[in-house]
Amino acid sequence: MSHLSVIEALKSRRSVRAFLSDPVDRKVIEKILHYASRSPSASNIQPWKVHACAGDTLHTLSEELVRTHYADGAGHVEEVPYYPGEWFSPYIDRRRTVGKSLYGLLGIPKGDVQGMQRQYARNYAFFDAPVGLFFTVDRRLTSGHAVWTDLGSFMHGIMLAARHYGLDTCAQQAFARYHKIIRWHLPIGEQEILVCGMSMGYADTAHPANQLVTERDPIDAFTTFSGFSSVDRDARQGEDS
Repeated sequence: MSHLSVIEALKSRRSVRAFLSDPVDRKVIEKILHYASRSPSASNIQPWKVHACAGDTLHTLSEELVRTHYADGAGHVEEVPYYPGEWFSPYIDRRRTVGKSLYGLLGIPKGDVQGMQRQYARNYAFFDAPVGLFFTVDRRLTSGHAVWTDLGSFMHGIMLAARHYGLDTCAQQAFARYHKIIRWHLPIGEQEILVCGMSMGYADTAHPANQLVTERDPIDAFTTFSGFSSVDRDARQGEDS
């Protein structure tokens, strides 16, 4: 069992798209959720709900999701738009880069629609992970922005806590489209909006998909500093990498 520092967990966290079948003890999942529940939320409203599944429940759900995916999923739409209606630079460029890199590692050439469809179906197989988590929020809270930032903070807490126990994760918006099917298998109330899911388990480090390394912009590209002296900056350079 791994025990990483916060910095090591941040550096090693990634979206894993191939897992080993090794089971994960429910007690470990409970510990991860317990620690992640310390994540901040506006006025401590803690708007998140988690629906965890494994074993026969996960496999039965997965089979139906994969089958529906290949049948084109007619009549299934997400309740809340996840991505913007129109893409633009630099965000579309980053999205294209990660897609091209992933498909390249998997040997799926540009224009291979069937190959891309098969890879997308892997979402609904939980990338072979033994644990699936689904995140919901009360639909009455969604008129404000707080619920979304709170949920993101909570999910990131889960990802970091998972690294502490040697586990990896992959957050997946792909599940939102099939919220009706997922409701049939899990006790999700009608007042809850299914936002996304997450696969969790032990990474298959030999799988090509897990060789993907995504780039990050340097902090100067997304941060402005005001009121800091150059002495402070220079003195701290090199302390961490």
